[in-house]
Amino acid sequence: MKPILVVGGGPAGLAATHALANVGQQSILVEKMDRLGGAPIFSGYAKLVPSGRWADEAIGGMVSRVESDGLIAVRKGTRVISFDGAPGEFKASLSDGTSVDCAAAILTTGFTHFDSVNKPEWGFGLFPDVVTTTQVEQMISSKKGVRCLSDGRKPKRVAILLCVGSRDRQIGREWCSKICCTVSANLAMEIREELPDCHVYIYYMDIRTFGHYETEYYWRSQEEFKVKYIKARIAEVTSDGKQLIVKGEDTLVKRPITIPFDMVVHAIGMDPNVDNMTISAVFGVDLHKHGYIARTDTYGSMGATSRPGVFVAGAAIGPETIDDSIAQAHAAAMSAYAVARHVAKEAAE
Repeated sequence: MKPILVVGGGPAGLAATHALANVGQQSILVEKMDRLGGAPIFSGYAKLVPSGRWADEAIGGMVSRVESDGLIAVRKGTRVISFDGAPGEFKASLSDGTSVDCAAAILTTGFTHFDSVNKPEWGFGLFPDVVTTTQVEQMISSKKGVRCLSDGRKPKRVAILLCVGSRDRQIGREWCSKICCTVSANLAMEIREELPDCHVYIYYMDIRTFGHYETEYYWRSQEEFKVKYIKARIAEVTSDGKQLIVKGEDTLVKRPITIPFDMVVHAIGMDPNVDNMTISAVFGVDLHKHGYIARTDTYGSMGATSRPGVFVAGAAIGPETIDDSIAQAHAAAMSAYAVARHVAKEAAE
């Protein structure tokens, strides 16, 4: 059978190619960057939810497994520039000047982190100690510790603001980014573990630590790590010259609140991949109204898109956890494999 093309070398792409190799199916993994691993590696994630494993270890292991598998051809620093044909008879042209024949394709092209400069009233870009969850992850994963960027001191008070770039119609982000509440609770516990004298507050509209995460992150962060939760509507983040000032309304008691902090953390959401318009045009697949790659319902074929023979998995379809992205990738891989087998069987007959 012809190989299956997998586009995107993050957790979903790594899982899809591994799943195909497990059934003896060849695949071609195309990644635009010069190395594999996706957001967990390039953004320097720390401990992953819910496994608690370090990202470089967990995702790095997936990378090593793929790069050492003889059934997987890896093309790094490469993009797909055209994709033509029908299931079983596709031809993809790559930016390195080569073309490949493939039976099906799986899009595992991921997401883009929300850029907090689009929420200027909350201080990012104006004050150095207003940072993002990604930056805090990098501080932790680098083993340098959580420090104020302005002067390197250990913060004694940290505020984490949820839903930055999520559930916000004013800036065109109507969707919930699904994992931010849990990641923020996890980061709050990690900050408290490293800095026991630091007070951590989480400002929220609603808490959405779904499933088992409710116990393991929401309640544990309060009861064991003494993280404080404030249901609030944030108005602005300013500075008095010494500390950051978070101003807003406590929506439970209906009164204004103003609290000083050493560090304010934006829990940034997940945006559609900035390349999705191009990906949609190249592969001839529809986009969801919010800009993610649209998939059909899952009652027929898992991961199917609007184009037969082209599948999608992971955060390319919308905000997603790493574990669920991996599961979706395995399912999409089997859908693509079924197409490849069916076409090969028909050709043989």
